[in-house]
Amino acid sequence: MFIEQISDELAIYFVLYGVSGTAVLIAAVYLLWRRGNAFAADVTPPLRLRRWAASFFIAAALSHVWWLFFYFFSDEILSKAHVATAVFDCTTLIVTIVGTLLAMLQDRRRPMWPVMAGLIPIVVLGAALMVSPSAFLLRILIVYFLSAYLLFTIYMVVAARQYGRWLCDNFADLENKRVWLSQLLIIGAMLLFTCYANDDGSLAKSIVMVSSELVLSALLLWRVETLPQLTIRKETVAKTAETIGTLDLSAIERMLDERCLTPQLYLQHDLSLQQLAYALGTNRSYLSQYFSRQNITYNIYINNLRINHFVSRYREVVATKQPFTVQQLARESGYRSYSTFSLAFKQRMGQSVTAWMRQASDEV
Repeated sequence: MFIEQISDELAIYFVLYGVSGTAVLIAAVYLLWRRGNAFAADVTPPLRLRRWAASFFIAAALSHVWWLFFYFFSDEILSKAHVATAVFDCTTLIVTIVGTLLAMLQDRRRPMWPVMAGLIPIVVLGAALMVSPSAFLLRILIVYFLSAYLLFTIYMVVAARQYGRWLCDNFADLENKRVWLSQLLIIGAMLLFTCYANDDGSLAKSIVMVSSELVLSALLLWRVETLPQLTIRKETVAKTAETIGTLDLSAIERMLDERCLTPQLYLQHDLSLQQLAYALGTNRSYLSQYFSRQNITYNIYINNLRINHFVSRYREVVATKQPFTVQQLARESGYRSYSTFSLAFKQRMGQSVTAWMRQASDEV
C-alpha cells in the first residue's frame, strides 16, 4: 500500500539518492585500496590527495545515511536531531573537501587550523539552536557559512594562481597539472549548499541537486586521479653548494647552450627545472634566478625551444616531401599532449598551428 502511494518523482529521487550515496562510497573504496590508476595508467597521483579525497567521499556517503534516517524517523525542522545532523554533516564535509582542495596544490603544504577555527562559530551556533530553536539563529548560521565559503573561494583563487606560477617556474609540461577545475568544484559545491539551505521541498529541485552531486563527485574523482605527483627534491641544492658561491649568472647561458640546446635535452618529456639544473651542474634556485633576470619562466624557455624545433622540423619535412602528421612532429618536439602543444604554439607564434602552416605553405 505504501509503495503504491509513492509518486514517480519520489521514486526517481530515492533511486538517485541511493545511487549517489553508493557511488561516493565506491569512489572512497577505490581510492583507498586500488593501487593502480583506472583513469590514467601513466599518472601517479599524490597519496595525500588520494586519502583526503577518500575521506571526503566517506563523509559524503555517511551524510546520505544519517539524513535518510533523520527524514524517516524525525523530519521536524529545527529539532535537536535536525540541528545536530546538520552541524555534524557540515563540519565533516567542510574539513574533508577543504583538505582535498588544498592537497591539489603541491607547491607547499597549507595549514588546516584556520579551517578548524572557522568551524567553531558553526558548532557554537548549532549548540545555541539546539538549546533555543530559532529561525533567526538559523539564518545567521547560513549567512556565516556562505560568507566563510566565499572567503575560502577567494583564498583558493589566490592559492591556485600561486600554484600556477610555481608550475611555470619548475615544469615544462603542464597537461593535467593545472587545478582550475577545483574552482569549478568550489562554486558547484557552494551553489549546491545554497540550494539545500533554501530547499522548499520541491521534488524536481531535489532530483536536480542529487544529480549535481553525482556530477561533482565524478569530476572530483577524475581530477584527483589525473593530477600527477610533483616533487622538488633538495639533494641537487646540497650537491652543488660549492658551485653557487663562485658561479656567475652569465655562465648559465653558456651552460644552457652546451648542455640543453646542443644535445636537445629540451625534447625530453616532463623535463623539470630540477632535472635541467642537475644536468647543468647547478641548483634549481640558481637557475630560477637566471630565468627571472631574463623576464621569462622555465616553462616559457623550454616551450620556446620546442616550438622552434617544431618549426624547423616542419620546414624540413615539407622541403623533402616526407610523410608526416602534426601530432607526430609535436611529439618529436617534446610534447605528449597535442592540446598542450597547440596552446604553447599559439602563445609563442601568435596564431594557431593550422593558420601558421597555411601561411608557411603559401611562402613555399
